[in-house]
Amino acid sequence: MKYKHTRPGANLLVWGLVVVAYAAAATAIVIETRAPEYRDLTRVAHMTIHLPDDARRLGAAQVAAIYRARSGTPFSTLAPGSTIKVVWPDGSSEMVRVTDPSSPLGVVPVKGTQQASPDR
Repeated sequence: MKYKHTRPGANLLVWGLVVVAYAAAATAIVIETRAPEYRDLTRVAHMTIHLPDDARRLGAAQVAAIYRARSGTPFSTLAPGSTIKVVWPDGSSEMVRVTDPSSPLGVVPVKGTQQASPDR
């Protein structure tokens, strides 16, 4: 029986590409609400992680809707189960999970991901 020998560098290259591709696919979308397209939204202007969950859900759902509308494929962008990192105007941030893209409360904050602003 003959075994095909490959160059040692080829295996390293293939596995390196697999790791990089996986890391790129696993990266969550980050939405910076201080950007001009999100800054003046009614539910986002004074948002912080210190507000109640329902208020943050409304703000995050509004941000997700704008992100979805601006994408090239609005019906497949941010499908249920997608995770988004939202950075609020005060610099605090949290991760939210999309549950229902058509609902005004279609996102849920992920527990334990809230981070205070580094400025405070």
